[in-house]
Amino acid sequence: MFKRIVVLAAVCFMASLGSARAQEPRAELSAFAGWTFSDGVSGTSVRAPDGNTYDRVDPKDSASWGFSFGILAGPNAEVGFIYGQQPSKLVLGGTADRELGDMSVKNYHGYFGYNFGHNDSKVRPFVFGGLGATSFGSVDVTVAGTAHNIDSSTKFSTTWGAGVKMMASPHFGIRAAAQWTPTYVKSDAAGWWCDPYWGCYLASNAQYANQFGFNGGVSLRF
Repeated sequence: MFKRIVVLAAVCFMASLGSARAQEPRAELSAFAGWTFSDGVSGTSVRAPDGNTYDRVDPKDSASWGFSFGILAGPNAEVGFIYGQQPSKLVLGGTADRELGDMSVKNYHGYFGYNFGHNDSKVRPFVFGGLGATSFGSVDVTVAGTAHNIDSSTKFSTTWGAGVKMMASPHFGIRAAAQWTPTYVKSDAAGWWCDPYWGCYLASNAQYANQFGFNGGVSLRF
C-alpha cells in the first residue's frame, strides 16, 4: 500500500510539473507603431529646369509600423523575425526640396535578442540585432506633364535596437523601443590609395541610407 501511495504521488508530481512547463511561454508576437526619421544618399549635383540644384535623394520622415515574431530560446535569449514598413515619399534635396512621389520602405530582418532580468519580471529591458534587407518601393513621378516610374530597389541592411517590455501578466505586456537600420546603397570613388606592400588601388566611400525609429506596442506570449 505504501509503495502504491509513493508511486501515485510521484506520478501526480511529474504531471503537475509537466503542466507547469507546458504553460511557460515559448514564443512572443509583438505589434508596434511609431515614427521614423530617414535619410538617403548624396550624389552629383544636377541643375534642374526649375532653376534649383539637386544633389541628394531621401525618404521623408513619417509614421511607421511593423510586427515581430520570436522564439524564446531560453530564459533570456530570443531569435525571430522583424517586419517594418514606412509609408513615405521620395524627396530630392539641394537648394530646395521637392517631393517626387509616394514610396514605401519595407524592412525584413532575422534577429537575435537578449532580454535582461528573470523570465517572470514585470519590467524587462532588451537589446537586439539583425541581418536582412530593406526594399525601397517604386515611385511614380510626373515631370513636365510626362509620367515616369522609378524602379524599386532592395539592398542589404542590418538593424539594431533596444527597449523595455512591461509585462502586465505572463502572457501580455506593452513595449517601447528605439531602432536603427542602416542600409548599404552605393560606394563612391574616393581616389587612389598606395602602400609599399599592396601597391595602388582605387579606394571608395560607402554610403548608407539610415532609418532611426521610435515605437511602442503590445507583446503577446504563448
